[in-house]
Amino acid sequence: MKAAVIESVGRAVVTEVPDPTPGPREVVVEVAACGLCGTDLHILQGEFAPKLPLVPGHEFAGEVVAVGTQVTEVAVGDQVAVDPSLHCHECRYCRTGHGNLCERWGGIGVTTAGGAARYALAPVANCVKLPEHVRTQDAALIEPLSCAVRGYDVLQSRLGAHVLIYGSGTMGLMMLELAKRTGAASVDVVDINPARLETAEQLGVSRTAGNADELDRPEGWDVVIDATGNAAAIQDGLERVAKAGTFLQFGVADYATRVTIDPYRIYNQEITITGSMAVLHSYERAAELFANGVLDPDVFISHRLPLEQYPDALAQFAAGVGRKIVVVP
Repeated sequence: MKAAVIESVGRAVVTEVPDPTPGPREVVVEVAACGLCGTDLHILQGEFAPKLPLVPGHEFAGEVVAVGTQVTEVAVGDQVAVDPSLHCHECRYCRTGHGNLCERWGGIGVTTAGGAARYALAPVANCVKLPEHVRTQDAALIEPLSCAVRGYDVLQSRLGAHVLIYGSGTMGLMMLELAKRTGAASVDVVDINPARLETAEQLGVSRTAGNADELDRPEGWDVVIDATGNAAAIQDGLERVAKAGTFLQFGVADYATRVTIDPYRIYNQEITITGSMAVLHSYERAAELFANGVLDPDVFISHRLPLEQYPDALAQFAAGVGRKIVVVP
């Protein structure tokens, strides 16, 4: 079958690889679409993935075309979205309900072959059947949405909060949509890319700006979310949190990224600094929200490219062009 392969640091190609065969509790999914993510760029840069070469792609959905001998939950022909999370279910973190922090954490498309291919292998436990009205080629959005749902689990956001989001890429826009659903009093978005801010405005943001100084809220925001992973944005955001407010590190930063904090201010103003990593008990809820129309796929997916253009799609994503880019095998 044809697949995208990150062969080595900085090099991605499209080539032929063997078709997958399901184990007893696995299924083979014919991929309808696979989304690109910042994690894919980190893998290309030599981070996250334990070894290369690797077929990337952890945001995907498609049709079940083969099932293992012990699979009864889904059948050939079912349309499914796939949670990429692979937890050991044995370590302390798994046993205490924190599988996303698993000591042996893995992910389809991160530590094992993923969905940037014609076919992908997945444990049946990771498959969520899609309702008939959901377009399978849009359902690659469920995985990033499940990360955003996890972010709001961590925030435990209260009604009437004033929210500031750094970044209006796919993840920032998803956090915007969920902030509106969770009763925010206002949601402001900061981004240095004017084209991306236009999408935030289309989705009904309260205010947009290239710099938070332009928003004139000297008391700060109750909730500040970084969806960029950029050191300058994180540093600025930490300084915008209101008294008794919360800063959420949601964007994926490089390993070497460093910022400074003011411990006395954190103490004196009772500021919470927290993080949200990947998916945790949130994929099924995200699938239900998606089926109920929490996102408009035609707004969120800006480019649908053939799998053959995967290297170009990565370069386009790295350049900040568009919103969610998906490849179609």
